[in-house]
Amino acid sequence: MNLKYNETPQVSVGIMNGTEIAFVLNAPYNVNNNEAQGQQTVYLNKGRILWNGQEYAQLTFEPSTADANFSLHNVTIGVNFHWEQQQTQTFKGALRFVIDGDKIVAINQLSVEDYLESVISSEMSATSSPELLKAHAVISRSWLLAQIQNRDKKTAVTGTAAAFVMNDNEIVKWYDREDHTLFDVCADDHCQRYQGITKATSKHVAEAVQATRGLVLLSEEGICDARFSKCCGGMVEEYRYCWEDEDKPYLKVVRDLPNPAVDIDLTNESNSEAWIRSNPDAFCNTHDARILSQVLNDFDQTTKDFYRWRLEYTQEQVGELLKKKLGIDFGLVTAFEPMERGKSGRLSRLKIVGTKRTLILGKELEIRRALSESHLYSSAFVVDVTERDAQGLPLRFVFTGAGWGHGVGLCQIGAAVMGEKGYDYHEILAHYYPGAEQKQLYP
Repeated sequence: MNLKYNETPQVSVGIMNGTEIAFVLNAPYNVNNNEAQGQQTVYLNKGRILWNGQEYAQLTFEPSTADANFSLHNVTIGVNFHWEQQQTQTFKGALRFVIDGDKIVAINQLSVEDYLESVISSEMSATSSPELLKAHAVISRSWLLAQIQNRDKKTAVTGTAAAFVMNDNEIVKWYDREDHTLFDVCADDHCQRYQGITKATSKHVAEAVQATRGLVLLSEEGICDARFSKCCGGMVEEYRYCWEDEDKPYLKVVRDLPNPAVDIDLTNESNSEAWIRSNPDAFCNTHDARILSQVLNDFDQTTKDFYRWRLEYTQEQVGELLKKKLGIDFGLVTAFEPMERGKSGRLSRLKIVGTKRTLILGKELEIRRALSESHLYSSAFVVDVTERDAQGLPLRFVFTGAGWGHGVGLCQIGAAVMGEKGYDYHEILAHYYPGAEQKQLYP
């Protein structure tokens, strides 16, 4: 496997799609041996891209200078999350339009290092500690190059396991990047949050990217698929409980403490229930607003009490949610029965028992999607019935949960606390990716 690059690699990022896309070329761009600038619009017309009265199968605008940029209108961020909104966003690099079914897709092509400056600015505040920013630069670069490296390999492999199991008794799905075939990564949280140069990149972010230029995490498999989430809830989860049933040696269970050794089995139901109902010490167990602001952008800071959280539903609300999200009428829901938990206590299989239907649901993101208008903070939860009718049927459910996100790999809030406590980025990476090697792939 070739793990060296002679020059900085490029990445293609899917930004948005639609039947009509309006954009502004803020500097001269080259297209079909001509120069274009200013306000533009492309339209879908009978399976072709219509621009300036001409039709194209695909259309690429190349920047005339290194600092040229373009703006796309009505870009949706936070897709399916509680803070979903539309913005005008500005990007460096080339702009390419391609057809995908009945939509035009806008794709941004740029260097990996320019991409990283934006991702880190989008994921965290530029006020983050230098060591946190460097750690995030390494994992974002690693994750991205692993996706690019694996893309052709995944495309070439046939007969691989499907990303879901579905029958009358069970729906088990996991969501990853296998649905991206026209570009390397998307611009939303499904991959890594990318907003171009819409948010100004501070010199601290640029310095962190430059200081770690070309540096990635490696394992025996190659470049590490370095996952991360907002808050692990005190215990880092293993890869197999959120995605494919396979182990990645660097994405293992870790106690989020100076001594990361795991001293409790959270796959055991009684242990996980006690853990979720308690408030154990952890790097990510913090309410320090200054530290949290390093990781959480303005719209993320509307989320409170994520280390341990509580959510209440009526019987009617639960039934309507399940009907809306799964298309299934369970009748009256009588129980939520844990069937399998990961090593962080996150549910990977949950049995929903109703008077009309019983179903096992997994994996963690599918559970979170089915039980919230957007997403539950995590699938590490226990459910209490706090009110019943005269026949003993539940009227009210209380969900008590731990953490925010899938919990695999680096815990952003925990890493922010580690940076404040004086850990350098090498130590932060070693904590969350045990056994991974750090290596520079290009100068």
